[in-house]
Amino acid sequence: MPIATSTTAHLPSTLSWNEEGEAHSAHWRSERGALPPKRIVLADDTMNADSAYRLACEGTGLLWRGDFQNARQLLQALARRIDKPPKASKQAKVARKKAAVAAEQGVPAGQAFHLHRQAQSQRARVLGMLLIEFDADYGIDLRRAPDAKQACTEAWGAADPQAGNAVASLRELMGVISAHEWRKRGVEIPALGEPPKNRIHPHYGVFSPVRGEYVDLVAKAPLPAAKQSKVVAFDIGTGTGVLAAVLSLRPTIDQVVATDQDPRALACARDNLQRLHLTTPVKVMQADLFPEGLASVIVCNPPWLPARPNSPLEGAVYDEGSRMLLGFIKGLAAHLAPGGEGWLILSDFAEHLGLRTRTELLEAIAAGGLKVAGRMDVKAEHPKTQDTSDPLHAARAAEVTSLWRLAAV
Repeated sequence: MPIATSTTAHLPSTLSWNEEGEAHSAHWRSERGALPPKRIVLADDTMNADSAYRLACEGTGLLWRGDFQNARQLLQALARRIDKPPKASKQAKVARKKAAVAAEQGVPAGQAFHLHRQAQSQRARVLGMLLIEFDADYGIDLRRAPDAKQACTEAWGAADPQAGNAVASLRELMGVISAHEWRKRGVEIPALGEPPKNRIHPHYGVFSPVRGEYVDLVAKAPLPAAKQSKVVAFDIGTGTGVLAAVLSLRPTIDQVVATDQDPRALACARDNLQRLHLTTPVKVMQADLFPEGLASVIVCNPPWLPARPNSPLEGAVYDEGSRMLLGFIKGLAAHLAPGGEGWLILSDFAEHLGLRTRTELLEAIAAGGLKVAGRMDVKAEHPKTQDTSDPLHAARAAEVTSLWRLAAV
């Protein structure tokens, strides 16, 4: 295969290579914040999976010039080699034996979590080396390539004919296409009523409400006795807008204000709330946590794991330093109307992983001038709770999601 070298001398977002004796360059796209590969091989249908795997592990980008569907098959072959290496060296066999012994003796949950994240990060890095080039209008000039223009437009914004070509990983492109299909189909939310009018349509980069147990908690939790003539509810960090929609269906709530900082989330929430044709008004606004004013019910579903995101797309899963969780707890009392409650939606998954203790959570609640008025619990039901091959299975199987009813002292 021809070899070229990418350059980032002037712009980290530019990828350059030589092809058929000519210099080429394109904008580099990476939602996970990866830098462009420093070395590029032009790859096609003649490249076998073992060679591709070796190059990808070395950090060499494979700029695909063959059949698109063959590129998808190669990506799957790379994933199989990462997840289950075809050959094991003597050193690898020794390492696996040590790992098995450690597993029998019991590996601390926190250590298993960090090792799992390292492995996932490495997996993403290797799989991200298979690259696809786009035209300025998001067209893909490869045999049997899909028309991904609408999916790319939804994820990356309207195409700019003056911007020139771009390069992204095939894995990321498949994520964009998958998100487009999720957005079209939507996710059924029973708490919003009967189908087909009970669907939430997640946008690319916005966390999908597939964990329905926490939605049901917000739908069923007893509302505090209102002491306002107009009962207002806040949804902090609204994401898709699903909890704002559920709150708007509660009969005694007169208005909902939904906030978020992410432009994608704000656009997604507005789109979903408009689709649902809710009778109770919902105002969507950009804010860091709380809007101005007081509310009788303030709901927050922060990211559940206090760890650093490896990419911007992980921001809905990982809350570095528990910034959002602690920010909500510290600011809640000042925004509660008399007799109001804050509903904190939180899994104890982090506790089972040793990333946070229940004592630390209760101490933060007390320090925020709050008391626990009640708590509703529900067992996690997602498929990973049954996957015994998952290195975090023990923590997932024990996970409980809670709605903490917090009131001012």
